[in-house]
Amino acid sequence: MEKTRIDCAHQSEAELALAKEQAQLVFRLNHTMPMTEEYDELLHRLFPDMGEGSRVNTPITVVRAHNVRIGRRVIIMNGCLMMSAGGITIDDDAQIAANVQLISNNHDLENRMVITCKPVHICRRAWIGAGATILPGVTVGENSVVGAGSVVTHDVEPNTIVAGNPARVIRKI
Repeated sequence: MEKTRIDCAHQSEAELALAKEQAQLVFRLNHTMPMTEEYDELLHRLFPDMGEGSRVNTPITVVRAHNVRIGRRVIIMNGCLMMSAGGITIDDDAQIAANVQLISNNHDLENRMVITCKPVHICRRAWIGAGATILPGVTVGENSVVGAGSVVTHDVEPNTIVAGNPARVIRKI
């Protein structure tokens, strides 16, 4: 698993400009009428790697959107938070319910201006229940289900239902 560190106190002018551009795109998207050409154009500018037939409902909060990859026929419901410095990949046919948090970065305990980053991967046909939190470095396996309100701290095997805080295996599918 690729782990990176970013010193937020020492970002380049290009990094700061990209952060500003993406924050403004998120704001505009969140204030644009859904299901319009303008909405679709803003969505694809924010997520250029979004697959065909995918839908992202606003409001959405995303930091470092250039690190998000969205497959085909993905549904992301309202209120999703993506902290994506470590990278977030959402494979084809995944479903992300309302108010889900996908967190691929955290602060270093010694130097809080440094963020530590590990990728989050939501595999094909996974379903993340409302209000769930997926923490850095977690892969949710193919065809798995994460129960509403769960906090996922470890990988979820394919074809598995997990729930709770921390999430534990409920059963295999």
